[in-house]
Amino acid sequence: MISVEGLTKSYAAIRALKGISFEVARGEVVGFLGPNGAGKTTTLRILSGFMPANEGAVKVAGFDVFRQSRDVRRRTGYLPEDVPLYRDMTVTEFLRYLGGLKDVPAGRLAVEVDRVVGLTGLDPVRGLLLSKCSKGFRQRTGLAQALLGGPEVLLLDEPTSGLDPNQVVEVRDLIRHLSGEKTVLLSSHILSEVTQICSRVLIIHEGRLAASGTPADLARRYGTGSRIRLRVRGRVDPARLNAVDGVARVVDEGSGEFRLDVSDGEGAAPRLAGLVLAAGAELLELRHETATLESIFRAATGGNADA
Repeated sequence: MISVEGLTKSYAAIRALKGISFEVARGEVVGFLGPNGAGKTTTLRILSGFMPANEGAVKVAGFDVFRQSRDVRRRTGYLPEDVPLYRDMTVTEFLRYLGGLKDVPAGRLAVEVDRVVGLTGLDPVRGLLLSKCSKGFRQRTGLAQALLGGPEVLLLDEPTSGLDPNQVVEVRDLIRHLSGEKTVLLSSHILSEVTQICSRVLIIHEGRLAASGTPADLARRYGTGSRIRLRVRGRVDPARLNAVDGVARVVDEGSGEFRLDVSDGEGAAPRLAGLVLAAGAELLELRHETATLESIFRAATGGNADA
């Protein structure tokens, strides 16, 4: 549904994108991650037809973004990070205006506006000027305009920005509900949000694609897939822990605490417990840790994965 090949974009002497390539299948909800300035927003702007690229090929819903831009925009809903709104319009007026720009048939426009207002919880403010709406309701209005016309592809740049915790949950549920029905590329700095919504992640760093895959795949790739925390009272030789079958690395954190990267957590755990007891030490804690998207992100972008 989304195909990007060798995408390059420069701003004067600054190369924002350096030949990135990726694909997003129909019905996927994919997280698009990266540090500030990595090129996420630039990529989304190019995919939406908002901005040209210097080089590369991009197709959305089978249409070339550069040569068939209008066809792409008919099938794409784009929520930019800073939603451009006409604040002297009411919510309904703004959505009707955007619906017209998106070629929603006049006979369906009122029904379509009602539909997206209901989906995004805008009923309480639909007659209010956007200048009088809270940031959360303005953000919801931006999401509603992205949904106008039932686009096949949604490009969402920080969709929960400015929302309160209850609203964040509602928007997450909405996006999750769209899985399988819509193809969604979601940029967010809230990694826990991406974990809850997305089945796969793309990590971009300094204009290049640094990693792509499910969180489980990336955890195995970056060595953060299976980890054991061990806490003992007494002396245990780290070298002996490292020699246990299934243990890849041991980090001695002092005060009887160890962090172990393991290839076989279930098999290594009882062997580690036996070694501790055989050494005459007390076993205070032995637990598995699940890799977080944060540790994967830091490893893929050159941060300290052990933080």
